[in-house]
Amino acid sequence: MIRNTKETEIEVLLDSEKTSVDTGDPILDHMMKTLFFYMEKNVKIKCKYDLRHHLWEDLGITVAEELSSYTGKRHIKRFGNATMPMDESLVMVSLDISRAYINFDVNFADSEGFEINLLYEFLWALARTMPLTLHVIMMNGKNAHHITENIFKSLGVALGIAIQDNQYLRSTKGTL
Repeated sequence: MIRNTKETEIEVLLDSEKTSVDTGDPILDHMMKTLFFYMEKNVKIKCKYDLRHHLWEDLGITVAEELSSYTGKRHIKRFGNATMPMDESLVMVSLDISRAYINFDVNFADSEGFEINLLYEFLWALARTMPLTLHVIMMNGKNAHHITENIFKSLGVALGIAIQDNQYLRSTKGTL
């Protein structure tokens, strides 16, 4: 998936031969590698940007578009969740690939480039574009790095489950 705007140039390719991430933001590079590692998918990501805010938001949009394209019209498990510990942090992510909604119950003091606003912008862009009902709940934690990384780990596990093939459409309505 390619997204070019006046603010960003972003390319995301799922199921590449090997994982290669170059967003231009070392923290976001680390988070994308973490996300796709825990999804058990290789990805190629290349970005150029003007502001970090635009980068994080537009990458969320582009990742969602690539995941939507990847799942296509296939029947998928649709739901995924993970509760993960990382040092002092404990995070729960639960999701449903169906409708755009986010419950973001996370709080930490920005530190060393880890910013709660950027994290929220990525997750909300992902949720509204895919669309995805996304609950991200921090149960414990103080370290901004640990909390942020743990969210991406949990999100990766939950998405990895949700995008798995399923033999039937998981909806009593007959449509998502």
